[in-house]
This record gives sequence, structure tokens and C-alpha cells, in this order.
Amino acid sequence: MRALVLRGPRAAGVEEVEVPVPGAGQVVVDVHRVGVCGTDVELFTGKMAYYAQGKAAYPLRPGHEWSGVVSAVGPGVQEGWLGARVIGDTMLGCGDCPRCRTGHRYVCAARYEVGILGGWPGALAEKVRVPATSLHRLPDSVDDQTGALVEPGGNAWRAATAAGAGPGSRVLVWGPGTIGLLTAAFARAAGAEVHVLGLDRRNQDLALKLGVENFWTRDEPPGVTFDAIVDCTDDPGTPPAALELVRPAGRVVHIGLAGTPSLIDTRELVLKDVTAIGILGGSPGLAPAIEHYAEGRVTPAILVADTVGLDRTADVLAGAYEGGHGTKIHIDPRL
Repeated sequence: MRALVLRGPRAAGVEEVEVPVPGAGQVVVDVHRVGVCGTDVELFTGKMAYYAQGKAAYPLRPGHEWSGVVSAVGPGVQEGWLGARVIGDTMLGCGDCPRCRTGHRYVCAARYEVGILGGWPGALAEKVRVPATSLHRLPDSVDDQTGALVEPGGNAWRAATAAGAGPGSRVLVWGPGTIGLLTAAFARAAGAEVHVLGLDRRNQDLALKLGVENFWTRDEPPGVTFDAIVDCTDDPGTPPAALELVRPAGRVVHIGLAGTPSLIDTRELVLKDVTAIGILGGSPGLAPAIEHYAEGRVTPAILVADTVGLDRTADVLAGAYEGGHGTKIHIDPRL
């Protein structure tokens, strides 16, 4: 089958690889859509921290935001999965450690991350092999494109939930990329008054289409404080700035990752009695994201700028193909 293979920094191409065979407890999925995200770009450029930590190495096959149809099942897997439209969790814990047993497999020390960590081949290919336990069925009301937005949606749902978004709360989402805009949409669906802050107004129309009316820029900042702030940026200056804008007894949620350490004054954190929360992985949010999409409470398809074939993936990763207006490029390996 055809798959995208990273051979080194900025060295990527489509190659012929062996068709995966499901082992015990595993399935093989025919991939219909894959989203390209910032993590894939870091893997492509070689800037991903996992390389330096020895947790990832070239050659590597990326792709973790996917949807598709189960085409083969391994021993111990119910045949009822055959033909099912599904998405899969990126974080594959060992299943036996205390973290996995308490529902925190996404921070299991021995975890694989599909297409990212530990050498588990990703979904930028015609087929992907995953454990059956990682699967979530897609209802008919969630198409392939929207299905491939479940993984980022799971992260965003977790961020909005950690922010305590709900009726009577005022939430600022800092950074209007895919995760930021989805976080804003989930927070709005929960009943919060939602504000978005960006470097400029480039994605303001996308925020408006998702129902967010309060959009600010660095040059035109909001003149109010917030019950919660969600940092969806890669700017190390955002955490200390967020601490200034959050009200006493509020929350600051960190889901963005900066390339250098962020410095905050913990005295301000303590004296304002602020709760700081970190979010890694969308695992607990996948089912709620599917539910929101299926019921139309969040409609993420407008974020997809274009869908192209596997042969264009290297161009997308290199920034040489931007497509239309949106925050996400999708790959259809069947094209």
C-alpha cells in the first residue's frame, strides 16, 4: 500500500509499504480522511522534542487525526466491527499500570502515540492498524471529514471543560488556530460567554461562523477580566499575560506548547488563588466531541480549507500548499 514516510528532517515522500495485518485485539482500518496538524509539521521539520528525547526516530510514518472504515479484524475482535465507520484514539496506553487503570492512559509512561511516539505507524497511508479498544464508532450524521476532526475536537472539549465553561462564565480563548477555535465552539455550546484573542483578525470570520462574536487582537485587547483563559498558542509570553487577565479564583488552562520555557510569577498565581491546568491528549474528550458533532452543537467542517491526495502531503507539511481559507488541510489517501 501507499504511505507517507519521513526519512529525515524535511525529507518526506510516498512509498510502497507492507499492508498491515491485525494482531490479537487489533483491527485494520481503510483510511478515508487524515488531518495535518502542527505536531505532524514538527515531526517533518525535526523540531519535535520526542526526537531529542529518544522517543521518536526516523524513518517515521505520521498521521493521527483520522477517520475510516474497519476492513479487517484480528483474533479476539468481534466481527461486528467489520465495515464500521470509526475514528481511533491517538494515545495507546499499556492498560496495566496505575495510570491506565484510573483512566489516564493518555499519560501512561509506556504509551504509544499513533504516528508520533514509539514507532507506531500513523494514518497518512491507505490503511492503519490500531487496537480495537481505541476505536469509537461514528454515527451516520458525522461524515468522514468531520470524523477526522474528532481528535482535535477531543482536545478542545477537554480544554473547554477544564476552563469550567458554562452559563454565567466568561472565557477567553487565546489563539484562533484549529484547537483554539474548536475550544471556543465547545465553550459556547456549554453556554459560556466566549471571547477569542489572536495576533490579528485573520481567522475572525471563522470564529463568527462558529458563533463567537467577541474577537480581539494583540493591538486591540479586551478591556475585561475572565473567569477562565485557555492558552492555545505557542508563545511563551502568553502564560504570564493570561495570569494578569484572569480574575481571582479563576482558571488558566494550557494546551498550547511553546518552543521555549514560559516564566510566570507564582506569587500572582497564589495571591489570586488561580487554578492552572495542563491538557495533553484528547482521549477523554473523543466521545463528547462525537456527540457534539452528531447533534450539531459544534459544526467544525468550516475549518477545513481543502482536501488533497496523499501525494500532496509533503507540500502541505512544508507549507508549500495552503489551500483555501481555513485552519486545517485534510488528506484523502484514496485520491
